[in-house]
Amino acid sequence: MSTPYRRPCGHQIRTRRPLRHAIGATVAASATVVALVAPAVAADAAQRNQLSDGSGAAKPDTTTHVGATTAQERNRINAYWTPERMKLAGALVPEITPVPGDDNTPDDPRPLPANTPDSGAVWTHNGAVEKNVGRLFFTFSDGYDGSCTATVVTSANRSTVVTAAHCLRGVGSPSAGDTWNHNFYFVPGYRNGTKPLGGFTARTMATSSRWNVDPDTTASSDVAAAGYDAAFLVANPATGGRPLADITGSQRIGFSQPVDSEFVHAFGYPNYGLNDPGDKYVGSRMIHCAGTTHPGPKAPLLWGETCNMSPGSSGGPHLAHFDTRTGTGTVVGVTTTDEELAGGQGPMLYATRFGDSAHHLYDWAQSR
Repeated sequence: MSTPYRRPCGHQIRTRRPLRHAIGATVAASATVVALVAPAVAADAAQRNQLSDGSGAAKPDTTTHVGATTAQERNRINAYWTPERMKLAGALVPEITPVPGDDNTPDDPRPLPANTPDSGAVWTHNGAVEKNVGRLFFTFSDGYDGSCTATVVTSANRSTVVTAAHCLRGVGSPSAGDTWNHNFYFVPGYRNGTKPLGGFTARTMATSSRWNVDPDTTASSDVAAAGYDAAFLVANPATGGRPLADITGSQRIGFSQPVDSEFVHAFGYPNYGLNDPGDKYVGSRMIHCAGTTHPGPKAPLLWGETCNMSPGSSGGPHLAHFDTRTGTGTVVGVTTTDEELAGGQGPMLYATRFGDSAHHLYDWAQSR
């Protein structure tokens, strides 16, 4: 049983450090204080996750939501996300939060040696990942702004972006006014308040229907820890009609079973330093972690590696077979939580790994 918590309203979840987030490394806004999912719940969810028939049609497990479909709405959202607003996205009290300075860590064109463990540092090694991973901005129903991380993945429509479901919505009826966030805006290659490749609104999006539960009886973390925290957006084209991936390139996506001790690279835009001076990340640059991955002791459907990223990194890609020379790999999951929810010796960053449910969502998104 979960206990509702409001900031004044909306959804967010508690995690390590004195954060008010419960699906760990997540967004900064109002939330639900969560109970951990029981192993029996996770096992039942895994069984109910076998729904694929190979087509691109929406399945019973897919809930969709309309984004910006008119030029007027796209222009409004583009104007809304000014450099200052992007820099402060994730601040719990933006009215009194200083605008963070730029992170001018120098780039290092030398490729990172393969299989080098990294518990968290600014990614300075260039490559494709600097173009097709970015910050995903949005506004909660209470009017406060938040951000997550998202990735352009290879798709038929060249417009498909993967992130975490809890970045798009909270648990509840999909028709309720406070379930879905709005003003979605993806900025690939975001750096220090700039849009080096432009900004992209979302035309439509999808999550698992497992999120359509009563928030008085089921917490967001219950759904996420049961393996349903993947979500997809379909981006509107750039001015002139070019699809997103034609501008950014894309990362491969994979739906295979996770392998214990596989070496995985994770990327994200953590930003909780806006709220806690003890946290060094304020969302200015993309952060990188790398290490061997293991299932969470408390949430075995989530897989993670040592990493000190904070909220804002939610939805960021976990890449297997990552080539540090080219910055390309296969996205096999997205950041969901840290060790507070999933267990293990911190700091840890855990991903929802892609299975049948995520595959259905991806098939639906790439056919839009």
